[in-house]
Amino acid sequence: MNTSMKASVLCDVRRIEVRDVPRPVVSPYEVLVRVAAVGLCGTDAHIFAGHANYNTNDYGQPIPLALQPQILGHEITGVVEEAGKAVNDLRPGDRVVVDQGLNCVSRRRDVLCEYCRTENSHQCEFYREHGITGLPGGLAEFIAVPAVNALRITAPVRPCVAALVEPLGCVVHSSDFVAKSRSRYAINAETPERRVRSVLICGAGPAGLLFTQYLRNVLRYEGALFVSDPNVRKRELAKRLGADEVIDPVACDLVEVVREHTGGKGVEYLIEASGAGEVFSSIPGLICKQATVLLYGHGHAGTDLSVLNNILFREPVLVSSVGASGGFEADGRPSVYARALDLIEQEQINVSALITHEYSSLNDVQTALSNDMHAEGYVKGVVTLL
Repeated sequence: MNTSMKASVLCDVRRIEVRDVPRPVVSPYEVLVRVAAVGLCGTDAHIFAGHANYNTNDYGQPIPLALQPQILGHEITGVVEEAGKAVNDLRPGDRVVVDQGLNCVSRRRDVLCEYCRTENSHQCEFYREHGITGLPGGLAEFIAVPAVNALRITAPVRPCVAALVEPLGCVVHSSDFVAKSRSRYAINAETPERRVRSVLICGAGPAGLLFTQYLRNVLRYEGALFVSDPNVRKRELAKRLGADEVIDPVACDLVEVVREHTGGKGVEYLIEASGAGEVFSSIPGLICKQATVLLYGHGHAGTDLSVLNNILFREPVLVSSVGASGGFEADGRPSVYARALDLIEQEQINVSALITHEYSSLNDVQTALSNDMHAEGYVKGVVTLL
């Protein structure tokens, strides 16, 4: 049997090489997955560009890529190539999506940490992630993961579509987190005075477009939905996928437009999905008092923290969330991933509309991360290997 495989290896900032690396060997409770498709995420771009490095030592210090090169890719789908001796619910040939996170359940710990016990698996005390925290990711021919981290695909969805289960799972988890918050306003609240009547999504990238659909198609939100983005293609997509009003924040005053559409009050729910620092200075004028603000986007470079002063005066509930966190099914598999996969299989969420760039080789990853992700027509890229 071949003991090596091809992988896109990030060996330095902004430098990826396709190399021969050791092919993973599975333990009794793992499966070897032949990678079919991997979505390219903003997190991959941040690590690639040197803006972030989540592979840290015991003291929390980043380990330089020169010492430990990384294989990125955490939005993964593939086909089971080999099942460990103790795996009895997956077999070679099964199509699966992968939860890239290792937690107490996937590590088979006898006693779950407090976070895994309370359906917060992404905050597991022992948490690590393939493709993010140094563990080898999906931009390779194979990946080995615990069998409970692999969910069987039952519908005839294309690999590039199945790869988007992970980002949709993040949106599901964030929405769950908001619903559990003690906010003054809530989606579909029973009493009219506590009901969210207007939502603004800042950013129409993959996350913003998934939030748009999740609000409309899953939560059945029927109020006003505004989406702001400077990119015309993304605005058009947002309109097609459920937004009432799309706003170009460069061509007009975003605060003025939102105030006009909300009778001068501002929105009850704002989703910050852009990662653009300048959005924060506008938030006080965009929200009503005691609104809910979901801080979803990452980045916000160059933002002066004094912008928080005017936000805090309005007493919003600030919610932050990360990953497709949640509880576990009876078989140990992640509940949020299962829900996200079902939404895609049942065609309640259209992820195909987001995919503007599809790549057929690991050799394309360098170009995708260094050039394509910044192109005007780019929304979402997927590397499809099978």
